[in-house]
Amino acid sequence: MFHIVMVEPEIPQNTGNVARTCSVTGSALHLIRPLGFSVDDKHLKRAGLDYWHTLNISYFDSLRELQDLYPDARFFYASTHAQNRYTDVAFRDGDFLVFGKETAGLPKDLLAQNADHAIRIPMGEGQRSLNLSNSVAIVLYEALRQNNFFDLV
Repeated sequence: MFHIVMVEPEIPQNTGNVARTCSVTGSALHLIRPLGFSVDDKHLKRAGLDYWHTLNISYFDSLRELQDLYPDARFFYASTHAQNRYTDVAFRDGDFLVFGKETAGLPKDLLAQNADHAIRIPMGEGQRSLNLSNSVAIVLYEALRQNNFFDLV
């Protein structure tokens, strides 16, 4: 199982889409507060409503709180500023894939401290970023592909 971490997500539809992706892939979703919406938000639920009951979701007040629960886990930090491509990583069962908020991404100091584990999705020069939920799906499905999709059919 992979773990998707969304740090301070702001747009409920993106989080709903990510929740749906996590549900159908058997991945855990970890949301780091503050959230830019209520988890009861109708847009959040509409994006993943029929999958919500199968979702493995947890909430944390900080990324550090989550990392402290999994001290031996590998965390990979997605950013347009990273040097490593996501396809350069050999993902393993239990890895955490961390994504920042839509407007600002992950903090620069976090990326600097974890440069060896920072990953990016290649894009055209001068382009700002992909949609957050699309980025999660791209990286997660590469991790799943590398692991023969576990038990997914």
